[in-house]
Formats: sequence, structure tokens, C-alpha cells
Amino acid sequence: MSKSLSTMKKLELSQQEWRERLSDEQYRVTRQAGTERPFTGEYDEHFEPGVYHCVCCDHPLFDSASKFNAGCGWPSYHSELEDAGLVQRLDESHGMRRIELLCPRCDAHLGHVFEDGPPPTGLRYCINSASLNFRPRG
Repeated sequence: MSKSLSTMKKLELSQQEWRERLSDEQYRVTRQAGTERPFTGEYDEHFEPGVYHCVCCDHPLFDSASKFNAGCGWPSYHSELEDAGLVQRLDESHGMRRIELLCPRCDAHLGHVFEDGPPPTGLRYCINSASLNFRPRG
């Protein structure tokens, strides 16, 4: 774990505070481990240069250079930022066995990671647009 992650202060809010801070869809996805409908998210077909951050706490997660069009209906990345430190957790909901991704700062549900992505990692970080904010470069 990088030094920045080991000293990172957790952002912990009450459910009411999260509800006030987030839209209904953002709350459902990030705080209740929901999934947005495929091909409906703001960042599915978005390829502007910049960085994607956690919508809940603004923690930087993905660089646009790692984004690719997986055709699955959700923003997909082959790698997280070096210091993102995403938390991985086994998810056996809905009769499936997947690896859930959580923000290390606020425990927001982001999406899942699969082993069917492109080089250089072979991974596909399948992320809900509702869990992201984008900041363009420059």
C-alpha cells in the first residue's frame, strides 16, 4: 500500500448526509451497490483526456488513457491510477461470482473488475458512470 493510501483519512458520512450530497441515482449506485442500466451512463462513450474521480469523495481513480470501448455499456478501463488503491471484494450477489470495486477513501461501490480486458493488464474495470466525476486535462 502506498504511503498516501495508508495515511488517507476515510470520509464517513451518515446515510442522510450521503442522500443530501448525491443524486438519487448516484446514491443508489454508490451507497447501495446498485448498477446503472447499460448504455445509459454519461461516461460510457466519453473519451476526452482527463481523470475520472469518485463522485462521493473526489478521490482520483482512472486516467482517460486507460479507457477503452468494451462495448458492454459501461465505462471500461484497463487499469486504475497508480495511487488509486481500489479495494477489491468478492461479490456473490445475483447468482454470480465477481470482484466488486470500492473507493478506498469512502467505500463507494464503483463497479466490478473482470479478466477479459485488453493489454497491458488483461483487466476490464467495468465502472458505473454514476460513481464518477470527470476532470479534463489542463
